Amino acid sequence: MDRPVAVITGATSGLGRIAAFELARQGYRIGTVARSRNRAEALVTDLKAVTDEPVDVFHADLGLLSEARRAGEEIAACYPRLDVLVNNAGLHAFTQRVTTEGLAEMTAVNYLGPFVLTAVLTAKLGASAPARIVNVASEASRQAGTISPVEDLRRTEPYTRRESMSLYGRTKLMTIMWTQELARRLDADRVTVNCCDPGFNATGLGRDLPGSAILQRVLNTLNIGDPRKGAGIIVRLATDPAFAGTTGGYFSARGARPLPCPEPGRDPRAQRELWDATTELLAVHPAG
Repeated sequence: MDRPVAVITGATSGLGRIAAFELARQGYRIGTVARSRNRAEALVTDLKAVTDEPVDVFHADLGLLSEARRAGEEIAACYPRLDVLVNNAGLHAFTQRVTTEGLAEMTAVNYLGPFVLTAVLTAKLGASAPARIVNVASEASRQAGTISPVEDLRRTEPYTRRESMSLYGRTKLMTIMWTQELARRLDADRVTVNCCDPGFNATGLGRDLPGSAILQRVLNTLNIGDPRKGAGIIVRLATDPAFAGTTGGYFSARGARPLPCPEPGRDPRAQRELWDATTELLAVHPAG
C-alpha cells in the first residue's frame, strides 16, 4: 500500500468529516470508526469525489469499551501501516446516560473509548514510524473546576443541563491530561501525540439540546462557528512538517497557538494519577 493511512473517529459529520476530506485530498487513505451505518455510507459515497482510494469503515460505538477494542483490532488487522490516528468523536450529553458496561456515556465516548482505541493501535503506529496521534479536546476543559480521577471516571449519578457543562469540560480536560502523559510514555521519534482546541464550531451542537438544529442554521447563516477553522488545526497537527517533532502539545485553532493544560490537570503528577486510575478502571471493566 503506497499511500499513507489516516483513521479518524467521528468523520461522518462536523469537524471530522471536513478533516477526512482534506486528508483524502492530501493523498491519505481514509478509515473511519462510525456508529451510524447510514452516515458512514454517505461519507464513503461523498469521498469518492476526491479520492480513488478505498474508504474503510469500522462500525463501532466508542461509548462501549468492548467495541472500541474490537474496532482497534480490526483497524490493526486491515492495514500494514497506520500513519495518523485522529480521536475526534465526541458527545455533550445534557442528561446522564449509563452504558450497558456501567459507565457514564459522555465519559466513555469522550475519553475512555479513545484511550482504549489508541492503546490497541499504539504498536501499529510505532511500527509505522513516524506516526502521529491527534486528540480533539475543547476550550470547555477550562470549565472542569476540579478533577478527582478515581471518582470522576466512575460517576454515573444524574445531572442537570446546567451541570453538564462542567462534566463535559472534565472529559475534555482528561483528554488533554491523557495526551500529555501519553507523550511522556511514547518515543517521540516514532509516534507523536498532540491535542487541540478546535474553537467554537456550529456543528453537532448538543444532539440532546432542544432547538439545536435551528440554532446551527442561524449560526451558519451568520458565519459564526465556521467548522473549517477547527478542522484546519486537526489537519495541521496530523500532517504539517512544522509539527513533525512536536509532542505533548495543546494547540488552539487560532493560528495553532500553544495553550497550557488548564488547571487542575496541568501537574504531571495529576496526569499520572489519571493514567493510573484509568488503567485500574479498565482492569475492572475489561474492554472485551
